[in-house]
Amino acid sequence: MVTGEILRPRFYSETCPEAESIVRNEMKKALIREARSVASVMRLQFHDCFVNGCDGSVLLDDTPNMLGEKLSLSNINSLRSFEVVDDIKEALEKTCPSTVSCADIVIMASRDAVALTGGPDWEVKLGRKDSLTASQKDSDDIMPSPRANATFLIDLFERFDLSVRDMVALSGSHSIGKGRCFSIMFRLYNQSGSGKPDPALEPVYRKKLNQLCPLGGDENVTGDLDATPRVFDNQYFKDLVSGRGFLNSDQTLYTSRETRGYVKRFSEDEGEFFRAFEEGMVKLGDLQSGRPGEVRLNCRVVNTRHNDVLLGDS
Repeated sequence: MVTGEILRPRFYSETCPEAESIVRNEMKKALIREARSVASVMRLQFHDCFVNGCDGSVLLDDTPNMLGEKLSLSNINSLRSFEVVDDIKEALEKTCPSTVSCADIVIMASRDAVALTGGPDWEVKLGRKDSLTASQKDSDDIMPSPRANATFLIDLFERFDLSVRDMVALSGSHSIGKGRCFSIMFRLYNQSGSGKPDPALEPVYRKKLNQLCPLGGDENVTGDLDATPRVFDNQYFKDLVSGRGFLNSDQTLYTSRETRGYVKRFSEDEGEFFRAFEEGMVKLGDLQSGRPGEVRLNCRVVNTRHNDVLLGDS
């Protein structure tokens, strides 16, 4: 793991003591406005931290000189609710100008997304800086596809010192939220080029997905990732055991020998899943690139003085 900023709990206790409560209040508002939005915000932590560490790079808009991560293969038409992060940043800037990084906002908001929907609550380590750039290529090179199988996912997570247990537990983030038909069309109609559906799909569930996502239909239609998409619980794992995983990358965790034991355990013991998920999220939040950073004033753009440097002006 690359060393960067020294992260610690209550990092803002003196400079912005209300930071964590401001974030949670804004997340409560987002949950009331649109339940799905908090799940979308939680996904930002995965998509941010896997690409050059937890540095807020996923939040940056493209510029004439930089292709950022928002239009990468795993993010385009998929990552959403950036406006929730904008609202949190605006509230923090009013109380504590130029103090709380966007990277830390993602970490706090992800934790709150889980806690506010019935999942565990944990202490987060803070003190990250925001990146000065973002890279679509870096995101394309690292982020897994919805088609990924368990072996690929194990190898990917291992690169970040995340264990098989961490990977299965963190996949439980799909306990809340929705996925697009686009991500499952091949499972329904042409698994592994067979011209047939994924045999792991439970037949009644498959029919339901066929109705939701017909061939030639709108692939941006969304379906629930588990049977309780507004509640963070262990239903996701129960669904995998019964062949009702939405994504291939979900169901593979039960069909694969290396991961099936964890799926069964988490499906039977919600407390164990919650503990493993907490540990995984903290380890994920520790990922850093070691690159220089700043505290952005707007999460979508680097501060002007760095823009000047990036554009070659002195």
